Amino acid sequence: MNWTKKGLIYCPKGEQEWNANLYAHVVCADNSYEDRIRLYYSCRDSLGRCQASFIDLNSNDPSKVIYEHPEPILSLGKAGLFDDCGIMPTWFLQNGEEKWLYYIGWTVRNTIPYHNALGLAVSKDGIQFEKKFEGPILSTIATEPYFNGSACFLFDKGKYKCWYLNCTEWTPDSVGRLEPMYNIKYAESTDGINWQRNNVVAIDFKDNVEGGISRPSVIIEDGIYKMWFSARAKTDYRDNKSRSYRIYYAESLDGISWKRKDDETGIDISSNEQDWDSQMIEYPLVINHKGNKILFYNGNHFGKTGVGYAVLDK
Repeated sequence: MNWTKKGLIYCPKGEQEWNANLYAHVVCADNSYEDRIRLYYSCRDSLGRCQASFIDLNSNDPSKVIYEHPEPILSLGKAGLFDDCGIMPTWFLQNGEEKWLYYIGWTVRNTIPYHNALGLAVSKDGIQFEKKFEGPILSTIATEPYFNGSACFLFDKGKYKCWYLNCTEWTPDSVGRLEPMYNIKYAESTDGINWQRNNVVAIDFKDNVEGGISRPSVIIEDGIYKMWFSARAKTDYRDNKSRSYRIYYAESLDGISWKRKDDETGIDISSNEQDWDSQMIEYPLVINHKGNKILFYNGNHFGKTGVGYAVLDK
């Protein structure tokens, strides 16, 4: 496959406290509307905490932003809760008349830089969201003692299916800074809230260099599960572009056992050092829209430069 880049779509101007540190990363989309694609994203406030909001894109030309929501759609959790230091949308799911927004909650700890878990918010109109619970719906368990992050949720063959980032350990880099390692696991549910987790790894590290696999995006076509995801090296990936995030591709016949097809991904960083995606590309979201496959993704500095998109060549 080959993706044609269409360029940068959006990055906050940083004019308000809640988006002062820019970013528009780990987007998810509601494309059920006739005239727009609603793109949920997270920016960062003046304290560096993730805040959730959305923009609307022209349905016929996703490069055009037709509405920018002026405030966060969810409040940070009370002190001590899993989302008291940040909220990051990770997947949108239309569930009957309700719009479900799964999100990553952020909090901090003394011995590691941060801790994540997955929460759920619900809306009727896609604008006013309420948290389903104060606590997370995917967090640490006996066999997953670290944290869970970016995820994809689908309803397929009578059950909810989830592919999610699972931290396997924290490892020190060359200067002693702790970096998280994570792969992609698989879980199932009858209600989209309570999950059966059997320690099933869907996408694992391809070698002893790779250390972070994130943001699975799955679609099902002709009985084939197709996943796009991003991966980086264990350490030295923040400023070293040869070890930073790239987007990759995999296929499966059952959604559980996957075959990586990295050479078929068809997109890479820009060769122009001045471009917004010249250092890294990550956090893919692939949707089918009006006969096209659209890939939304982030670029340099984990999305600080904003969100752009590409279209699959036919």
